[in-house]
Amino acid sequence: MAMSNLRNQIRNLPAAEKFELLDALWESLEADELTLTDAQRDELDHRLDQYERNPDEVVPWEQVRAGYAGRASRHRQRAQN
Repeated sequence: MAMSNLRNQIRNLPAAEKFELLDALWESLEADELTLTDAQRDELDHRLDQYERNPDEVVPWEQVRAGYAGRASRHRQRAQN
């Protein structure tokens, strides 16, 4: 499938389905081995450093993900009304 065709299909999805797609893409990326650039590795090291110094200021991934799921649910409800 051509990338432009895929992008058009994504644009036409309701917000709730876009969130579901985003979640599926994220999970597929987690399964892949990624090669990081030096800049990306430095940024991750910096963020880990910040977390280790101030662990209470970090928002856990589960909370972020739940926020997206909640938004998707609200969008789904609005679309059905």
